[in-house]
Amino acid sequence: MKADPTPSELTTTLHLTLRPVSDSPASALDEFLATLGQEDRLIIEEIAQSSNKAMVVINRGSNIGSRFLITAQGVGIGRASASDVFLDDVTVSRSHAKIEETDNGFSLNDSGSLNGTYVNNISVTHHDLRSGDQIQIGKFHLLFVSGRK
Repeated sequence: MKADPTPSELTTTLHLTLRPVSDSPASALDEFLATLGQEDRLIIEEIAQSSNKAMVVINRGSNIGSRFLITAQGVGIGRASASDVFLDDVTVSRSHAKIEETDNGFSLNDSGSLNGTYVNNISVTHHDLRSGDQIQIGKFHLLFVSGRK
């Protein structure tokens, strides 16, 4: 006869809550900039006014405020220590997503992650990014900043 499982043996489903997003990506960026000190705000505003630069900024989760420049080769996002954007949490797959430069700007591609990738609270496998888009990967919330439209 099999014993009943104890509460510590039960598994649960991980539920990641979505957070409200601003009405537009531009207002999300403005709201975030208002929370920063002058030096950080100037750096991000420089990227937002550039036609050939982009970055993601962690605006929720551990390492809040961390900035990652997106190069012409793109950036890999994941839990693997070799990731360009290293997000250290079990809610993030080792190779979770990638942001790449395209002819029209930048795009985000999910790499078949377990918990999915969200842009502005919508689950995506591919998304053409606009400055101010809010990306959720696991429990981390990142803000995409670019001067390209």
